[in-house]
Amino acid sequence: MDAFTRTYWGAAAEGRLLLRRCSGCGRAHHYPREGCPYCWSEDVRWEPASGAATLYTWSVVHRNDLPPFGDRLPYTAAVVELAEGPRMMTEIVDCAADALRVGMRLRVDFRTRTADPPFTVPVFRPC
Repeated sequence: MDAFTRTYWGAAAEGRLLLRRCSGCGRAHHYPREGCPYCWSEDVRWEPASGAATLYTWSVVHRNDLPPFGDRLPYTAAVVELAEGPRMMTEIVDCAADALRVGMRLRVDFRTRTADPPFTVPVFRPC
C-alpha cells in the first residue's frame, strides 16, 4: 500500500472493488496504475467495478513457503476476467478445484488479512 493505491485498498476494506479507466481511450485496467497501459494517457480515474467476473484460468497451489500462503494450502490461484474487461489475478474460494470450469461465473468477495496492519484483499467465489 502506498499513497497512490490507498484509495484501492480503502475501498476493498469497505467491500468495494475499484478499477482504473482511461478517459483518453476509454479502456479499464487492473492492477491500479497512474497512467493508462494502453495509450499512455495520464487522464485516468477510479471507478467502481460491478464485481462480476468469469474464470479465465487457474492453478491449485499445493506448496508455498511464503507467509501467509503456507497456512492455507492448498489454495486456488486464478486469473478472472472482470465484466468491465480487464483480467485480474486473485484467489477462488468456496469451490472445489474439480468443480472449476473456464468461463464459470464468479462474484467478488473480500477477505481481511490479520497482518500488521490488517488489510483486505478481493477474492472470488462462484455465483
